[in-house]
Amino acid sequence: MEFWWTSTRRTHQVHAERKTISILILGLLSVYLLRGVDCHRRKVKVSHSFDVQYSAISCREHTAFLTDFGGVGDGKTSNTKAFQSAINHLSQFQSQGGSQLIVPPGRYLTGSFNLTSHFTLYLHKEAVLLASQEVSEWEVIEPLPSYGRGRDADGGRYISLIFGTNLTDVIITGANGTIDGQGASWWKEFKSKKLKYTRPYLIEIMFSDQIQISNITLLNSPSWNVHPVYSSNILIQGLTILAPIVPISPNTDGINPDSCTNVRIEDCYIVSGDDCIAVKSGWDEYGIAFGMPTQHLIIRRLTCISPDSAVIALGSEMSGGIQDVRAEDILAINSESGIRIKTAVGRGGFVKDIFVRRMTMKTMKWAFWMTGNYGSHADDKYDKNALPVINGINYSDMVADNVTMAARLEGIDGDPFTGICISNVTISMAAKAKKVPWTCTDVEGLTSSVSPTACNMLPEQGTNCPFPTDVLPIDTIEIKTCSCRTNYFI
Repeated sequence: MEFWWTSTRRTHQVHAERKTISILILGLLSVYLLRGVDCHRRKVKVSHSFDVQYSAISCREHTAFLTDFGGVGDGKTSNTKAFQSAINHLSQFQSQGGSQLIVPPGRYLTGSFNLTSHFTLYLHKEAVLLASQEVSEWEVIEPLPSYGRGRDADGGRYISLIFGTNLTDVIITGANGTIDGQGASWWKEFKSKKLKYTRPYLIEIMFSDQIQISNITLLNSPSWNVHPVYSSNILIQGLTILAPIVPISPNTDGINPDSCTNVRIEDCYIVSGDDCIAVKSGWDEYGIAFGMPTQHLIIRRLTCISPDSAVIALGSEMSGGIQDVRAEDILAINSESGIRIKTAVGRGGFVKDIFVRRMTMKTMKWAFWMTGNYGSHADDKYDKNALPVINGINYSDMVADNVTMAARLEGIDGDPFTGICISNVTISMAAKAKKVPWTCTDVEGLTSSVSPTACNMLPEQGTNCPFPTDVLPIDTIEIKTCSCRTNYFI
């Protein structure tokens, strides 16, 4: 009897356990089926992952995605608040290893936003930032102190799309992600002279140190593309900068280092409606008073197309001075001029110790152009006795094909451009070239192995022009490989 009771009890227990298991299975199956139905009824967040790897002056301890802060990559929703909320949150990690904000695949419409220190903005290769067309998204800020007014109009200027001031250790990089300024409406307003303030730039960093901008594509800027100003230790690498050249996109300069020290620009491809590289340091009496030169600048491995302007321009706003510029291995295609120095009476300042070598030019209006009568003053208060000093200009080892005019060199009466040296340069003239390949006024210097023969003011001396052999500090910075595998939700 005891055995039967025990056996019967165990049988009931087994049935009870099987029933419980069956109920659990049915319950889980029901939940699964309901979730399957629900996926068709509502959108659920889906996890994505990808590897982030880039070369940088600093790696970061903390990572966040724009989508963590409400970012929407549909090309229509404004992400201005999402960017600023993300950066405000990440700023707390400045002293804790820094932070990086990753922009995942998508098209992110945004107005201007400000960066923070010890910070990286990383654009995925399929990420596009679209500059907002709403003027209300663009704050109006004070003109630059070394300019005294806006470049387009008196008074203030619209803040740049990506902006930062008084920062340390800032990186803007990616896997060749894109920033599209959607500048057509700005160009139209500028041409019709309807702008009350100066157009925004795509990237502007002010009063900052240790800046890296690399491996991104910049399109259709309203005006200048990249503008580091009053800053030092700047590395700009691997940029693709594109602006339409027909019809002209006015003042869409590529990279404009302005009153900056220790700058390195390399491995960039630029198609511009204005100068590809424009080296600046302030405008007339305002630049003289501010007194901050651009100096110790390296430019190398640049490819440029600029039918209406220069590949490398020095000035015209150079009143704080420009010194020690080293450019080499430059390819210029279908451009107005290879190297151009622009200044005027009233600028003051100086352009000296300029070294350019190994430049190849194809289809140019001028290979070399210097002018002391550029004009374009900030106002009528400039000092008419403020004469610029142009000295120590060295060009060597260059080849140019299909050139309309070899050189147009125009100094200032009573203030000649001196110390010009041009050596080992061969220029092949176009079929409809000017009859006189060189024109020179108020310049002094020498040439060596130059064809066609230069003007009498630059006699043949048989001396090669120098190029510095010392190493600048910006060429010794340590580059790290930063990497992580990340997940984000959309």
